[in-house]
Amino acid sequence: MGTEMYGKTAELWDDLTDVACDFLAERARLERPTSYTELNTVLHNRVGVKFDFEQASDRAAMGHLLGLVVERTVGTGLMLSALVHYLNANDAGPGFYSLAQTMGLLRRGATADERTVFWIGQLKGLYAFYRRR
Repeated sequence: MGTEMYGKTAELWDDLTDVACDFLAERARLERPTSYTELNTVLHNRVGVKFDFEQASDRAAMGHLLGLVVERTVGTGLMLSALVHYLNANDAGPGFYSLAQTMGLLRRGATADERTVFWIGQLKGLYAFYRRR
């Protein structure tokens, strides 16, 4: 069980994923997206782990976490990570679209307009799904 990824144990990744899923579900119920910065603050407050976005490895680790969130919630047919965007931006990050393509939810080589339509569809789907919960 000593295997670590990005310096974090599997148990810690599980805790981080639990908190991220819960927080993002809260945001979806409120119909409000969030930023990487806000998610990072929540993780720090609830788990005691803070990612340093100045470090490429920590940016990659946050991307890994969002991938774990999507894996855990894939049964909804929606990508919960769609709610997370860059501070002062109104769009998901490139990792979101890459994962969507890998999962077969978005065609490879999608145009910027197609990506935007996909992202908005994910947001609307998340809001509708979590409104009922």
